[in-house]
Amino acid sequence: MKSRPSVTRIDGVRCTVGESPSWDATAGAWHWSDIPAKKVWRLGEPGSPRSWDLPEMAGCVAPRARGGLIAGMETGMYDVDLIDNGTVKTTLVGKPADLGEGMRFNDGRTDRQGRFWSGTMFMDMSAGKDIGQLYRYDERGLSQPLVAGLFTQNGLSWSPDGRTMYLSDSHPKSRLVWAFDYDIATGTPSNRRVFANLAEHVGRPDGAVVDADGCYWSAANDAGCLLRFTPRGELDMQIELPFAKPSMMTFGGADLKTLLVTSIVSGKPEDAEWGGTVVTLRPGVQGLPDTPCAF
Repeated sequence: MKSRPSVTRIDGVRCTVGESPSWDATAGAWHWSDIPAKKVWRLGEPGSPRSWDLPEMAGCVAPRARGGLIAGMETGMYDVDLIDNGTVKTTLVGKPADLGEGMRFNDGRTDRQGRFWSGTMFMDMSAGKDIGQLYRYDERGLSQPLVAGLFTQNGLSWSPDGRTMYLSDSHPKSRLVWAFDYDIATGTPSNRRVFANLAEHVGRPDGAVVDADGCYWSAANDAGCLLRFTPRGELDMQIELPFAKPSMMTFGGADLKTLLVTSIVSGKPEDAEWGGTVVTLRPGVQGLPDTPCAF
């Protein structure tokens, strides 16, 4: 079950909190954010990584069908246009009422229909405030909260048919991954139940992705590995990584068989070489394309 595949380190990239990788098949490029550095990165295939400075922290980014990105940031959800001269244009598209002092958006992903989802969190995790809420953005704009009571919202992803939504809370007080029934016509989750409890495994459930087999991959933060759960919630693969704090991953490349994994600097001496790096690996399974935000 455990394996340590070879990894390729992306030269020239070191993030304090690397997060939210997504694959833009049209552009042939990955994007991800470095949250405290207020940066967004792009890596073309082939190509060298390039970064843009943002006006505020972005917890998550995703490609948009008409070009550019959508991002969950400190003060709301924004359209983000990365301009070739190195500048950035941001346009506010939605701001929830609960996004108060000390809060920001965190993890985010699009569903199979191109709706963008992201949740809020209180940034000082040591305070243990379960005031985060989950939102949907679509043709109607930003929704009212659809899930509440979250410490550190994370782990959004959808089954291949789009009819199961996954969500996690990576705070040490929670460490849970939930599954929901998902109405693909309306974008409404229901029937919340525990899918995986990482207290029974290792680490905290950070970012996630679902592969073509319908298996759910969770970045086991603090445990230095990726965990792959079958649709029944059974652990069937554990991939060891060279850093302590993997944060999120997504499949990409022309064949959707390459995983790009971001990480967080842990501050531990044994993690000094690899912590905060971004790597790619070939786990032997195929992913699903990231659906661009359609709205």
